[in-house]
Amino acid sequence: WPSRRAQVRKSKHPPEPSSARDSALRALGRREHSAGQLRRKLEARGYDENTAAETVSDLAGRGWQSDSRYAEMLVRSRISQGYGWLYIEGELHVAGVPDVDASTALEAADCDWAQLAAEVHARKFGAVPQSLAERHKQYRYLAGRGFSSEQIRAAMKGAMPEED
Repeated sequence: WPSRRAQVRKSKHPPEPSSARDSALRALGRREHSAGQLRRKLEARGYDENTAAETVSDLAGRGWQSDSRYAEMLVRSRISQGYGWLYIEGELHVAGVPDVDASTALEAADCDWAQLAAEVHARKFGAVPQSLAERHKQYRYLAGRGFSSEQIRAAMKGAMPEED
């Protein structure tokens, strides 16, 4: 059977613009969304670009949708999952969160990124690399999780970087 999303897209009759608000509120009821994500979801459900943009703008004006709130939620969630600054920053960019909201949320997180990299390394590998191949594997893993070269080197040595 075709999915509900496919049925809406293939419908000969576009959805009523008045139902866009209900659809957006249902999505926001499940979890926070960035304005860009919410617009794309509404467009995928068959609403035209103008209706989607107006709906999201109205919800943001009422305080029901907030890019800064979404950014804070995403940063907290990804830190608890063991992701680094670079990964989180990229995910916020892809979600369409304005740079000012993204940087504010990342700075407000007050996370010791080097310590987080060391914890992720210890949890995944448990020990410093013994061979060059193992070193490359561990480096790639931590880099893929969004940690900087300095943080990765410190984590793989089992030592924290020097404080400035």
